[in-house]
Amino acid sequence: MQKITAFFTELMRRYLPDPFVFAIGLTLLTMILAVLVQGQALTALTLSWGKGFWALLAFTTQMAVILAMGYVLATAPLTERLLDRVVARVHDPRMAVIVATLVGGIGSYLNWGFGLVIGGIVARKLAMSIKGVHYPLIIASAYSGFTMYGLGLSASIPVLISTKGHPMEAQMGVIPLAETIFSPAMLITSLVVIVTLPLLNAWLHPKPGQPVKEIDHALYDAPQTAAHASQPAAEASDESGTLAHRLNNSRLLSYLIGAAGIVYVVLYFHGGGSMDLNLINFIILFLGIILLGTPIRYVEKLNEGIRTISGIILQYPFYAGIMAIMASSGLVNTFSHWFVKIATPATLPFWGLVSSFFINFFAPSGGGHWVIQGPFMIEAAQSLGASVGHTATAVMLGNAWNDLVQPFWILPALALSKLKLKDIMGYTVIMMFWIGIVYTVAILAWR
Repeated sequence: MQKITAFFTELMRRYLPDPFVFAIGLTLLTMILAVLVQGQALTALTLSWGKGFWALLAFTTQMAVILAMGYVLATAPLTERLLDRVVARVHDPRMAVIVATLVGGIGSYLNWGFGLVIGGIVARKLAMSIKGVHYPLIIASAYSGFTMYGLGLSASIPVLISTKGHPMEAQMGVIPLAETIFSPAMLITSLVVIVTLPLLNAWLHPKPGQPVKEIDHALYDAPQTAAHASQPAAEASDESGTLAHRLNNSRLLSYLIGAAGIVYVVLYFHGGGSMDLNLINFIILFLGIILLGTPIRYVEKLNEGIRTISGIILQYPFYAGIMAIMASSGLVNTFSHWFVKIATPATLPFWGLVSSFFINFFAPSGGGHWVIQGPFMIEAAQSLGASVGHTATAVMLGNAWNDLVQPFWILPALALSKLKLKDIMGYTVIMMFWIGIVYTVAILAWR
């Protein structure tokens, strides 16, 4: 296994470019495929690309908000204290890898934005406190838990199709979560992943005597010390005692507006409202305000969180353009049709899983992914007599499976860890192989 890991790590080190370069390359590849496979004119696809560039601007904002506010929640004092207690009980490098995977996985199951951030934070804490931890592996392990979001409470496709009024309701109806993520098959799959993935990641850790790359403490200690040494003193001397200072640091204001947010959520669900991305962001926002205690602390933490999402803000429009090319040219239908035309009612979900894996390279977003692949897959499920819920869940799992090697969602982990993509991708490739086996068996065994 160490030789296989070393092979993929070296392969990524030599040939894997920056995630932004990867997005540019995928854009050009999609254009070439649209011309060669679909026969689309270059002018037409260029127009489609340009028009689609900002088509997901609202969704981009939702993704940015959920990650930035997830960072605030993951770094709130209460969360920090809980994480510090967990870290204090870990002393072995392999156990550190297991804990980082569990925290990232459980966090992502609850909410993908929260899990994506808290996994990286606990991995960094463990690497700082435990000697001998291989830093690239523990960051990759924490990120690998992100695949749990496809099985969890914020799985975008199952949550969307369980909501009344969703875009495809006329075609497929409303599919309850009991038929997707809360089905016995998916609950068992979640348990298998959360048990086996940490063990696999611990197995990948270098054995005693093998090279280990530990965290560089200087990257985190010096800048923070300087910042914390100067800023509070300046504030104390210039603003202490002023009305502005008291309002900025008022716990009463935070608790009042936080309570208003909680009351709204209760009334919303009492009135029959359903969970969606906007409500998830709303809950994370006001829960963070309460946990941070004062308005100014929330603003400061949010500013830190925004620095972790700059790559996503830059790259999401490029992926929106790619998705526009695929939709307008018919590429996504062609790709899916290649798989579906050989499918039976029993195997359609499997081919949906496989096709979703490849399409996710070009459309790394569960919601956006579903917009272009969902209509074709549901039409195929209905014509073949296959389970619609089973098929939709397979598309979701293909998305979550591919995220282990799609560079887009790794960006927050890279920002938190100050590592490069090539440092951790060799490990996530190995993890991707295992998760692929688990998801494939789950989809094929599901009846």
